[in-house]
Amino acid sequence: MSTDVTVSDFYCHKVLTGQVEIRQVMETERVLAFHHTNPSYPVHIVVIPKEHVPSLIDLGGAGPDLLAEVVGVVRDVAAQVEAERGACSVVTNLGLYQESKHMHWHVLWRGEREIRSRYGHHDV
Repeated sequence: MSTDVTVSDFYCHKVLTGQVEIRQVMETERVLAFHHTNPSYPVHIVVIPKEHVPSLIDLGGAGPDLLAEVVGVVRDVAAQVEAERGACSVVTNLGLYQESKHMHWHVLWRGEREIRSRYGHHDV
């Protein structure tokens, strides 16, 4: 699908250059996790590779080892949020859903009331 939208990479252009202040959650040599700069949820953490990787299905010049490292950090952050809050969601987007064209993962906690109203009480 072709669009006239300019490709945006907020993470390379703003976050990784230090132009935007972030609150770091976790960092490895190649991966950064931080609180979203404009959160949509009570807990909204973003995990990104520190080098440009277009998306989950287009790793660009990166290899599967970087993807594995990113997913490992996502797993660790998600485990931390679940331990603290009792639940979380992990989301990555593709195509038109991916506003910033740099692979990134969201680790989210919506709040217990919203979770229970959406998903019920099946596990209590």
